[in-house]
Amino acid sequence: MNVLAAIAPIFALIVTGFFLKRISFPSEGFWPQAERLTYYVLFPALLLDKLANIHLGDQPVWSMALAMGLGVCIMAGGLLILRSRVQTDGPAFTSIFQGAMRPNTYVGLSAASGLFGDAGVSLSAVALMTLIPLVNVLCVTTLVRHGRNGQNGHTSAKPEKQAGGLLFTLRQLATNPLILGCIAGFALNGLELQLPSSIGEALRILGSASLPMGLLSVGAGLSFAALVKGSRDVLVSSACKLLILPAITGILCLLLGISGTALAICLIFTAIPVSVSSYILARVLGGDHERMAAIITAQTLLSALTMPVVLMLVI
Repeated sequence: MNVLAAIAPIFALIVTGFFLKRISFPSEGFWPQAERLTYYVLFPALLLDKLANIHLGDQPVWSMALAMGLGVCIMAGGLLILRSRVQTDGPAFTSIFQGAMRPNTYVGLSAASGLFGDAGVSLSAVALMTLIPLVNVLCVTTLVRHGRNGQNGHTSAKPEKQAGGLLFTLRQLATNPLILGCIAGFALNGLELQLPSSIGEALRILGSASLPMGLLSVGAGLSFAALVKGSRDVLVSSACKLLILPAITGILCLLLGISGTALAICLIFTAIPVSVSSYILARVLGGDHERMAAIITAQTLLSALTMPVVLMLVI
């Protein structure tokens, strides 16, 4: 299977989105709304449609979840233990932390679909159901503790601040459209319910628009101006996300006996660049959003080189 041929269109669409944004086409206000449409409507429709008809068979679902979840926890624990060496400034550390583990689901689903078709999208649900809740809890907790809103990132947050962060996290998880789409799809599948053909076809049409629209939005969100600051932090976060995390996950997969498509999906969702939503979270919870923008841009560019290398080792 030609990994480069499958990955190249993904980054071609990202580059297209970048240039369309720079020439203000269709308009400046289009891109934020396009991202909202993709996140709240198109991607959930894709997941619901695929999961309602999923047949995982003998795929090692629980082993996949364990490998990816444990890999992220090892990365998070390592960064927290080495925080004094990684970055002493609290808000800047939160950007490194988010960049080291939050996945860009647009890129992940596109890569899984391009390489493995419907089977790849279906197995991607295992990654989404594992990583979205776990990463949100870890990142929100770290932002509450070390962000500007948490005593300038130098002392422990007050109990009410921690409680607010916990409630925020729970609300985020309970209303996350990707999680809700996965739950609805699994429910229909488990109950062996079939949607009316007209509704099913509508979901398929909506879902087919999600991947190109999502990738164009990723490109539109890139910011090269942000790269001039915090180059060391950008490199540390990028190395953690694009190389170390997939290496840890790959080793765990081998130890758990995961191979084939399941192994590739685990690596895809740990080797993809950081999500653009991390920038929004940094702004809301007092992180260093400018440094976060730099990390997002750098990782998106670097992943065009690192992802094919990582996947060629297992495909």
